[in-house]
Amino acid sequence: MSTVRRQSIISSIVVYIGFALGLFNTWLFTRKGGFTEAQFGLTGLFIAFASIMYSVASLGAPGYITKFFPYYQAHLKREKNDLLTWALLAPVAGFVLVLAGGLLFKDILVDKIFNNSPELLQYYYWTFPFGLGLTLFMVLESYAWQQRVPVLSNFSKEVLFRLLTTLLIVLTMLGVIGSFRRFVHFYSFLYLVIALVLIGYFIATRRFHFVFERSKVTRRFSSKILTLCSFIWGGGLVFNIASVFDTIVVAAVLPDGVAMAGIFTFAQNITSLIQAPQRAIVSAAVGPLSQAWKEKNMARINRIYHRSSINQLLFSCAMFTLIWINFEDGIKVFNLKESFLYAKPIFLFIGLTKILDMGTGVNGQIISTSTHWRFEFLSGLLLLGLALPLNYVLTRHYGLIGPAISNLVAFTIYNIVRYTFLFRKFGMQPFTRKTGYAVVLVVACYTITDLLMGAHGGLLYMTVRSMFYILIMAVGTVALRISPDIMPVLNTVLKKLRPGRG
Repeated sequence: MSTVRRQSIISSIVVYIGFALGLFNTWLFTRKGGFTEAQFGLTGLFIAFASIMYSVASLGAPGYITKFFPYYQAHLKREKNDLLTWALLAPVAGFVLVLAGGLLFKDILVDKIFNNSPELLQYYYWTFPFGLGLTLFMVLESYAWQQRVPVLSNFSKEVLFRLLTTLLIVLTMLGVIGSFRRFVHFYSFLYLVIALVLIGYFIATRRFHFVFERSKVTRRFSSKILTLCSFIWGGGLVFNIASVFDTIVVAAVLPDGVAMAGIFTFAQNITSLIQAPQRAIVSAAVGPLSQAWKEKNMARINRIYHRSSINQLLFSCAMFTLIWINFEDGIKVFNLKESFLYAKPIFLFIGLTKILDMGTGVNGQIISTSTHWRFEFLSGLLLLGLALPLNYVLTRHYGLIGPAISNLVAFTIYNIVRYTFLFRKFGMQPFTRKTGYAVVLVVACYTITDLLMGAHGGLLYMTVRSMFYILIMAVGTVALRISPDIMPVLNTVLKKLRPGRG
């Protein structure tokens, strides 16, 4: 477990650095005198469209890597390993189909569905290099996880991508990049740049080989690979559509759609702070889970399940509360446009959705790396069947807050179903009495902080309020020993700080 813990901690630090950069970029986009809400919203729509392109084009390649990498590694020499070759060629072929479909149905998409979002018409074609870059990067990221270098992929995705975005924003503000149109042109190639970084690393470390001759592993598992990829592809497709459909439906349904998508994207970006432990833990856990299933090591799988649940629940609840108590002050203190105050109730429901999803641990990764990966596809269909109609109906009736509410409902049912499946099939469930302690601690710390400092505003009270909340949360977490990973990490830090100790 120490490997997962170490990689998770390092990845969490990297991810939080990236999120800090993301917040800085969000501030540059949303501050008074900066970009418009529609221009900011367009970046959110780029990500939503790219996610769907990746889901269609990937053809299940990341799942193929995740499930079969241990077998390729065990039976083939590195220079004879053809896994990465097929994992990259299939998505490239898939993206050709995506591009053809995008060009064929362009008039229907832009002129009919998004007729209230003229910005999409102007930049429609530039979404495709963005989508291609994301597709290639996500495949390479899965390979990096199996190579046990999740820190590198997290750095590329969370830090390098945002650093390059920061550079583009600053150059645009300084007039070096002459217009927002030029900004979009450069922005659309950022994922391709970070994909090339991973490829460069794999080449430098001799982990990147194009082998066009089918290996004995590929021949032996070909039917299983095709079956798994079809289910993983379908499950990923429906899950990703369900995950980004909210932004798309806001742009398609509401008046001044791209500007409204900007406010919704703001809430999503702030909520992303809650997700840092999830991204780090998932990237560190997938490799060990795949190996544990191969070795039928149920004890290790159960241990990862428990610890991922309590660690993610604790971090997500604490971060959600910290943002909530400072939300309005943050917008005023940092001179953001007042229109972004409308994002607070959206943040409430999206934040609760993330807490629920993270609190149930790495259930999706456990299922997808097991022999029951078909269930991931079936549960994904359920999520899609709930999310799509709910998003559309509630957005039409309740405006911006509608899709946030619908996602909370859909993801609650989705996670209950996956929780029930793992419990009935393997007798595994992620919760212990420490789960209750974590929830009570968060509520108590929020109540105390709000009673003492909730009525005060400004930068000084924001700082004091945040430090006070973090302090009492940290003391409570250590005192109650809520996470089994807290004390080993704390002891390691203290040991390194002692004079004469390494």
